[in-house]
Formats: sequence, C-alpha cells, structure tokens
Amino acid sequence: MKAILLAGGEGTRLKAVTGDLPKPMVPLLGRPLMEHILRLLQRNGFTQVCAALKYRPEDIRSVFGDGSALGLSLEYRVETANLGTAGAVKNCSDFIGDEDVLVISGDAACDLDLRELFERHRARGAIATLALHRDSAPLRYGLTVTDASGAIRAFVEKPCWGQVVSDLVNTGIYVLSPRALQRIPAEKSFDFGRDLFPLLIQQKELVLGVPLEGYWCDVGTPLSYYQCCVDALEGRLQLEPGDAFQRKPPETAAEPEPESFILELPCRDRAALMGRLSQWMLEMDADYSDGICLHKPNFELQIAALDTRSALRIAVNAEDTEFARRLAFSAKELAEALEK
Repeated sequence: MKAILLAGGEGTRLKAVTGDLPKPMVPLLGRPLMEHILRLLQRNGFTQVCAALKYRPEDIRSVFGDGSALGLSLEYRVETANLGTAGAVKNCSDFIGDEDVLVISGDAACDLDLRELFERHRARGAIATLALHRDSAPLRYGLTVTDASGAIRAFVEKPCWGQVVSDLVNTGIYVLSPRALQRIPAEKSFDFGRDLFPLLIQQKELVLGVPLEGYWCDVGTPLSYYQCCVDALEGRLQLEPGDAFQRKPPETAAEPEPESFILELPCRDRAALMGRLSQWMLEMDADYSDGICLHKPNFELQIAALDTRSALRIAVNAEDTEFARRLAFSAKELAEALEK
C-alpha cells in the first residue's frame, strides 16, 4: 500500500522549538515527529511512501534517505511553489499511479489504525475517506458533520463556540481514490478542506468520515507539543521512544527508588535559555517563584539555573520514578532544542 506524507511545513508557531528545522523534524521522545509517523505507516502495512517536501528538504532527506532503515521504500517530491495540501499530493502523481493512496501529515502525533481506515474506504467505494477524531474542545480544528451512513455533509473550519456543531475533528489523514486526484488541478494552489472536499460533496460524491479510536494531536503550538510529550510518557500516545526514553528495568528489588529524577544540562547562556523556556511555558500556567515550576496532579517539574556554572538543573518528582526519569529527559530535549 502507498502513502503520501506531507512534510513541507516550516512550523512558524513552533519556531522556539524547531529553530531552522522543518516542523516534521521537531523531536518527540528522542525521535523526529516524522520518524514516528513513518514507523506508524510501516506497522500498518504502508511500505511505499513519498514525502512531499518544501521547506529545507535536505534536512529531511539527509536523515531518512531511502527509508530502508525503517523497512520502507521512501521517495521525495519537492514543491517549487506553494501548492497547498491537495496540490502537494497532486505533485506526487507519478508515484501514486492509478491506486488508492493514504495521505498523512508528517507533523502530527497519532497512533490511529490506518489499515482500518484504508479498508473502510475500499469497502464503501468512497471517492475520499477522512479519519475523524472526537475532541471535546475542537476550536483549533476543522469540524465535520456526517449523516447516519457516515457520509460527510458539511465542514466548519476552526469555529468559535457559537459555530460548534460537532465534536468530530478532521485529522488531515485521508484515503483518496484516483477519481479524487483527477479533480485536483496541476501546478496550482489547492487545499483539501477549503477546495477539494467541498467540491466533491457539491458534486454528490461519497466523501466518507470514519471516527477512529486512539490518539491524535496536531502539534501546532508549544502547549500541544509538550502535552504530546507528557501523553506519550504516560502511555496515552503509543509510540516507540528513542533510547534515552526506553523504560529501564529496576536495578534491584532491595534498593529503594528515589522520589525524584534530576538532570543537569550545560548551556552557553543560562539566563537566555531560561528566558526562552519561561516564555515557552507561559501557556502551561508555570510558576516562576523558584525557577520554572509546573505543578500537575501526577508530577512536579522544576527547571532552574545553577549558581556555579552555565548549566540548568531539571528535576521531576512523581510517584512513578520511571515516569519522572523520562519526563526529565523530555524537558532536557526541549531545552536543547530551544538553545539551537
């Protein structure tokens, strides 16, 4: 099965984390977001993948190469002009051929059953099938209204509460038939949510919506990014973390585990780095009375500059010591990204 991975984003709202890196390369538990998506595709049987690139394409190519290290055949197509989401997929037409194809963003965090989405699409013979996710506060996303058969009848883009008519969020994960691709103009800016899907509905085509169980989050803001890190550590998001985040077996049953986990991070300018971290954590209701502190029901995180040298101290208290260790490494990873 084939998949198109949209990986052209710059990630303007995440610049404090990504720096000059493309948005799909933002780290999540020791691996780039895009690597987590590639691993998800491989687990679901999508072994032929084409990445649609635009911003700093060589930063992505140099890391993933031909995809063989992940058990994939990975190709690339680079936009030379702004083509929009649908136009970027159209730009991969030579890769797609005359097959149904899955489209997924390279900068979202999810563990959805993509094979189920593909099979539901084929069983219903839809021209396009959208993966939907239920969200109790869906104001940042595009909403869908479906009928009893699952056919999508209307879209509402990024509503205020007075415009909320559904809790079904459009995840940006689609299965498209060749007929849908034929409706996308070549070498022109064309968007899925704004252009293609409303057109297909207007033409009385079957655009299917499939609510999927599992985790999905658009990593578009610093708050959503850090929440994904915590959710992954707590097991709500199922993914394979990097080596530093792998769960370690207890050393001995006799030794008591510490109540906290502490790391030190050398840095070039501790005041400047603490300033960037402070701005970044404003959305999280951080307390600044003793360094930067997050007080949550199941953990406490403190980041503070050391007196004696240019370094930060990262300390996490949690009932689960292993969780504290991995959360501390996640905070360290964030601080390292902010210093770049």
